[in-house]
Amino acid sequence: MRTADITRNTAETKIFLSLNLDGKGESKINSGCGFLDHMLTLLARHGSFDLNLSCDGDIHVDYHHTVEDIGICLGKAFNEALGDKRGIFRYGNMLLPMDEALILSAVDISGRGMLVYNLDIPTVKVGDFDTELCEEFWLGFVREANLTLHINQLAGKNSHHIIEGAFKSVGRSLRAAVKIDADDADRIPSTKGVL
Repeated sequence: MRTADITRNTAETKIFLSLNLDGKGESKINSGCGFLDHMLTLLARHGSFDLNLSCDGDIHVDYHHTVEDIGICLGKAFNEALGDKRGIFRYGNMLLPMDEALILSAVDISGRGMLVYNLDIPTVKVGDFDTELCEEFWLGFVREANLTLHINQLAGKNSHHIIEGAFKSVGRSLRAAVKIDADDADRIPSTKGVL
């Protein structure tokens, strides 16, 4: 099984995260930020991986450290659970509608952390969540997961729908990329022989 357990303790956050890439999309999440819990639940469900997460963060300041550090931990978990990446499809993409929002995401599990982020979120907050933290989450994730992620908004006016569409779309893209290719299960999906 492709799994990872990550513990990260700093002066700002204390996080435990458990990931199973070959799960059923089940999750138990308590980040201290209700909106982030909702987004991570969607990410796990649409990615079809199991995710357990607890975070004790300095949310009396704001959600910045919590969101960024969870992105970091989730990225580390993906990188660890994928191992040498033997047999994975490597690439995945999803064009996902969420009511009036339309989000395109694409993933390359390349060994190189890169984020191309083109979301135009019209409000600065959704509830008590600062919408600029969405980009911080994905930056932390791609840097530690060592993958390339493009997130592009093709349509959308509602901030909640845009962000939710992004998490669902990325979940689906990751699901496709980490899946084992039965026709190529013993090979690294790169001419270099390593990812």
